[in-house]
Amino acid sequence: MEDMLFYDRMQFAFTITFHYLFPQLTMGLSLLIVYFKWKFLRTKIEKYNNAAKFWMKIFALNFAMGVVTGIPMEFQFGTNWAKFSELTGGIIGQTLAMEGMFSFFLESSFLGLFLFGEKLLGHKLHFLTGFLVFLGSWASGYLIIATHSWMQYPVGYEILENGKFVLNNFGALFSNPWLLPSYLHNQAASLVTSSFVVAGIGAFYLLNNKHHEFGKLFIKTGVIFGLISSLLVAFPTGDLAAKNVVKHQPATFAAMEGIFETETGGSEIVLIGQPNMLEKKLDNKIAVPNILSFLTYQDWNAEIKGLNEFDESVHPTNVPGLYYAYHIMVGLGTIFIGLMLLAAVQLFRRKLYKTKWILWVLMFMLPFPYIANTTGWYTAELGRQPWLVYNLLRTSEGASPTVSSGNTLFTLLGFIGLYLLLGMLFLMLAGKIINKGPELEKHE
Repeated sequence: MEDMLFYDRMQFAFTITFHYLFPQLTMGLSLLIVYFKWKFLRTKIEKYNNAAKFWMKIFALNFAMGVVTGIPMEFQFGTNWAKFSELTGGIIGQTLAMEGMFSFFLESSFLGLFLFGEKLLGHKLHFLTGFLVFLGSWASGYLIIATHSWMQYPVGYEILENGKFVLNNFGALFSNPWLLPSYLHNQAASLVTSSFVVAGIGAFYLLNNKHHEFGKLFIKTGVIFGLISSLLVAFPTGDLAAKNVVKHQPATFAAMEGIFETETGGSEIVLIGQPNMLEKKLDNKIAVPNILSFLTYQDWNAEIKGLNEFDESVHPTNVPGLYYAYHIMVGLGTIFIGLMLLAAVQLFRRKLYKTKWILWVLMFMLPFPYIANTTGWYTAELGRQPWLVYNLLRTSEGASPTVSSGNTLFTLLGFIGLYLLLGMLFLMLAGKIINKGPELEKHE
């Protein structure tokens, strides 16, 4: 049973990690595309329209990869997690079906019109199709996170005698206190990824001395949006999401922060340290006294419960993994704010485009928002363990009892090989689009 559960979790973790590389770009990028198209309508400067069409090609490629890699996850609900689907399908099926029926088709239909319908539609309707792609993309994220939020903090349900969860308050799914902070935090993080990608490609163009005007445009846009979104990820969205964890999952919060023992007179915030699970402490830690209490409760001396206050049966199953995922996310987020602030200052001083070391940093930072987003989701999911539905349904109770560990490992190896090929194909196609650059089209 332990091996089967391990491989079930590994397969879903691998497939969803690979899949989310693509939506995290498209959600933020859709907003930037709408911005470029809006700027064109307002100024009639053609480079904005060409920029919108260039980035929509990148969007379309990511969207296609997201669809291809998203379908296997849906099948895993029936193969590896059949018991979970049977027990909770009456609730999570609502939001997942809405995401597929409404958001996905809205996004995909108008994506085609944006790519191929500009001359037929005219610029104003072309802008509208781009806005609807953005709306579908963000609505899709909202419905997925509504599902996630119910698993983190279940509301509006009752449990029947046969153990099945049924919805008794549809509105509660969307008024869940976990939903809005998580959604806004996720969307801001997606915008961080897209901003770094846009700025990174702009830096690549300037450093290679090609597509000069677009390089400047992409850097300026990426830095401005990147600074705003990086700040929003930290506050208020990250702050509100963390306070939800403190309130509803206190053992998870203690593990995230590395608090093994309740501290009197205020809790320190740990900058560096390694969890020692044998001795229940952090080794080699560097910490700042009382800061965590102030950030959490706006009280320097507020008490935050340590893991020692909770029964080990409700501790997160992988405390070191949770701790490291959370600290990598927070550490990278802090670096993003510092870098974008520095770049914004240089942009304001009109020196950014000639400050080569910042351009190099912007270009090489391109993968790091993907790491931060991934570790952010690992924090949320590892923090919920050992539960599928927090405090109601354990992960071990949701796995399919008839699928052997050997079958799951075999298909996991198959996914690894297939996704490696898909990843190489994606990088080749994206590289070709980026190397070619935006097309210089003019409209009379």
